Amino acid sequence: MKFAVRLNSFKTHLFFNSNEHPLSTLDYIKRMSAVKGLTHIELNYPEHFQGVSAEEIKQSLKKNHLKLSGVALRFKKNYAYGEFTNPDAGIREQAIQETIQAIEKCQALGGEITTIWLANDGFDYPFQLDYNQALAQEVDVLKRITSQFPDRKISLEYKPYQPRTFSLIGDIGTTLLVLDEVGSPNLGVTLDFCHMLMKKENPAYSLAWAARKKRLMGFHLNDGYNDNDDGLMLGTVHLLQTLEFIYYAKLYNYTGVNYFDTFPVRENPVQECEQNIKMYKTLEQFIDTVGLETVKQLIQEGDALKVQKLFLQLIQPN
Repeated sequence: MKFAVRLNSFKTHLFFNSNEHPLSTLDYIKRMSAVKGLTHIELNYPEHFQGVSAEEIKQSLKKNHLKLSGVALRFKKNYAYGEFTNPDAGIREQAIQETIQAIEKCQALGGEITTIWLANDGFDYPFQLDYNQALAQEVDVLKRITSQFPDRKISLEYKPYQPRTFSLIGDIGTTLLVLDEVGSPNLGVTLDFCHMLMKKENPAYSLAWAARKKRLMGFHLNDGYNDNDDGLMLGTVHLLQTLEFIYYAKLYNYTGVNYFDTFPVRENPVQECEQNIKMYKTLEQFIDTVGLETVKQLIQEGDALKVQKLFLQLIQPN
């Protein structure tokens, strides 16, 4: 299995010796290499490429026995009013160029997927956005980018809100409709567990839709209390929904990277990541022990009591 984690989880100084010099992306990669079972990392663009070259990152990954799963867009400057739908044409073009650069960096470092989160494409008040115009701009930009890189996997990560009150692309249905309008086979969806909870989606159901439409490209695994992007450890709040999510990932033969998008602040990030890996493996092993066909039969019967009795074995095996 392939497991990845976010670099920013390792920026805390609570559990590491402080350094006199400012830490760089290369320092954080070294920290991440201490995680047992970690195979990949994901970098943000342009954040993690500042002050360091792609070649230096490549050599650091090799030295620390890690691979790059992909690059995620994090639009920082001038984007308060939107990225691909910004009313300023110059800023829209800047966002497009940053996305193109991120795809090129991902390719140069051997990454598989460039993930686009359009944090500011949305609205806060009624009468603040021309919805059809904004959707047309979104679709046109995505057509332009995906057609320029037909051999590269590009994925949309949706989130219902934060930082905007309403995101333009904020749920699985809207995302799939946008992907359908764009029509590019190399454009897919990345499912973030917390984001789905925020939208009151059942994560496994959203996964089933993404797989049904052959648009599933990636997972951001975490947990939370539904209304906020909490980024808690895997399975700590929604254990059975996490188990169901992993079941459907196995059912649909997902072979991509399992990326932990968690936010350890008071926890040792190395141990926190290792716990996420252990939890994923434990839940997957439980499904393997029960058997995919047995679980499938339970689902066909639709008997909630049988399901609960079976999955009690997970916490009370004897």
